[in-house]
Amino acid sequence: MDFETIIFSMDGGVAKLVLNRPERLNSFTVRMHEEVAAALDLAETQRARVLLLTGAGRAFSTGQDLADAPDDPGAPLEAHYNPLMQRLAALHFPFICAVNGVAAGAGANLALSGDIVIAAKSARFIQSFVHLSLVPDSGGTWLLPRLVGQARAMGLMLTGEAVDAERAQAWGMIWKAVDDAALMREADSLAAKLAAAPTRALAAIRGALREGWNNNLDTQLRLERSLQGTMGSTQDFREGVAAFREKRPPKFEGN
Repeated sequence: MDFETIIFSMDGGVAKLVLNRPERLNSFTVRMHEEVAAALDLAETQRARVLLLTGAGRAFSTGQDLADAPDDPGAPLEAHYNPLMQRLAALHFPFICAVNGVAAGAGANLALSGDIVIAAKSARFIQSFVHLSLVPDSGGTWLLPRLVGQARAMGLMLTGEAVDAERAQAWGMIWKAVDDAALMREADSLAAKLAAAPTRALAAIRGALREGWNNNLDTQLRLERSLQGTMGSTQDFREGVAAFREKRPPKFEGN
């Protein structure tokens, strides 16, 4: 499939999706939303084991392209942003974001939704909605307080202040801040590592963590017991035990 606004590739179980409107700081249009959805279809059809999302040029994404915005700013949320965030949360494989530059508005919340977020030290995260007299969206009001706490989330959203990558790491917003030149090397290495890992276990881990935000301890303990029983019936579990006993690296196949 030919894409105009993204670059998509599959290699060794890694689905790499690059937002590719650098002249518009990778801001989203209807066409980009449609192409991202199509790329996710391909990733699932081709049995991807990890998704790596990044941006081309000097930005990750600045969110909605205002030149492509309707009069009702809520309409794109219902049609595109909310389904995208829900789909990413429901993936059956891990999702890495490599934040190469500014991530603002919905672009910031998309970046922060990754299971693991690596950012170039020059990257900045900006809850820029207040500058347009809008409310943070794309899950930001749900996600950011869970990452950094109510006080910091409130401050960032009310002021629209930028957070650089090193402060984002210190605050627990992201996994790691790295030198700009090392970003894609680190991201590609991590993606390859996860692609070689037991896929079903990774999916179960990401699901359990997300459910844990809303469960009490007793419910979460029951969930862990159920998931552990399921994982114990997989070929990858048997391979992991055999590799441990035989003192060799395991070869997981995602089964």
